[in-house]
Amino acid sequence: MTKKRTLEELFSDPQTSERLKERLYSKKGLLGKESPFSEILQGMVDTMLDAEIESFLTEERASGTANKRNGKTGKRVISEIGDLHVSTPRDRKGHFEPELIGKRQRELTSGLDDQILALYAQGNSIEDVRRLLEDIYGVSISAGRISQITDKVLPEIQEWRTRGLQSFYPVVYLDAIHFKVRQDGKYINSAFYTVYSVDWEGNRDVLGLYINSGGEGARKWGLVMEDLKARGVADILVVCTDDLHSFSEQIQEVFPYSIIKKCIVHQMRNSLKYVDEGDRKAVVKDLRQIYTSTTEEGAKTALSAFEVVWGKKYKYIVKQWNENWGELMAFLDFPTSMRKMIYTTNPVEALHRIMRKLVKSKAAWVSETALLKQLYLSINKNEKSWKRKAYGWTAIQRDIMEKYPERIPLKN
Repeated sequence: MTKKRTLEELFSDPQTSERLKERLYSKKGLLGKESPFSEILQGMVDTMLDAEIESFLTEERASGTANKRNGKTGKRVISEIGDLHVSTPRDRKGHFEPELIGKRQRELTSGLDDQILALYAQGNSIEDVRRLLEDIYGVSISAGRISQITDKVLPEIQEWRTRGLQSFYPVVYLDAIHFKVRQDGKYINSAFYTVYSVDWEGNRDVLGLYINSGGEGARKWGLVMEDLKARGVADILVVCTDDLHSFSEQIQEVFPYSIIKKCIVHQMRNSLKYVDEGDRKAVVKDLRQIYTSTTEEGAKTALSAFEVVWGKKYKYIVKQWNENWGELMAFLDFPTSMRKMIYTTNPVEALHRIMRKLVKSKAAWVSETALLKQLYLSINKNEKSWKRKAYGWTAIQRDIMEKYPERIPLKN
């Protein structure tokens, strides 16, 4: 085993200076495997621990206690600059408690946990994180230890998912994102239900992420609504959703006064599903005349015009729009400033794009818990991109106050 050198020996050795220069010119960076900086740090740590015990023994002697050194205990310590093999001094009476690295401490600083969580939040698997720590920092940590570190976020997630909510939300978007998760030896589709809101002050927030194995379902969305109510939500003015069957009924069982606004974009996708390629451009143009009308009367006229031109060939499109008319056109009851916010579920789908981007390299997850940890960390890491205040919100507030004065709580 190579004899460890003191800090003075390291800095007085011209080879140390040459190794540092070589490391810099190699473009490998200051940290990582075989970096001389880990050797220097280890020398500093040993010097500081020796200084600690000398100070401790001086105080012991001053108080009249007969005590002296009793050798050293070696242990491996993880640091952000690499693995250290530290020699912790001991005293005869066993009273010495080092401050720099405690007796049971295996990490020089807590910063490495933050690095692990940051790497995990970027969509890296546990094995990816282990390999990256080895390559970048020269630190060898087991997959089990990394998993334990990421598990530290679970109590935080539980607290976040059960936190109290405001009593009134002007706008809430509901949508699901789907992933493959391992369960009972096989991979199944798991739906993550996302509740994305705009509160009375115009602040955006994710009210919750809900796991549901086996895909999306209206009744399961009803349970989500019940959870929101249990956490303090008394009223939602507008709920923006896709066109899931029976969705509206489940929402209004819990929030009977909410205005359901079905997503125009989802409706357009469904309408164009069976349209011939040669007709697509013209059909899109004529459908656009419906949802860009300034009044409901104008929208009805545009639908009638569409039926005259396309009703025979694409009867199903006319039927879809008629069946969903009230919830598709609900946004026309609101001022123009608010219509842009609620005619589609794009805001929550933009949040889902952030999630997918961060986890796009993974085909599946070993468990729903692993997926939940990664999604929670990813949306927290990227708060700046989805937690912005709603644009032009002051004007929207005035419009809501004028049209729905009875819905605005005195204190939210």
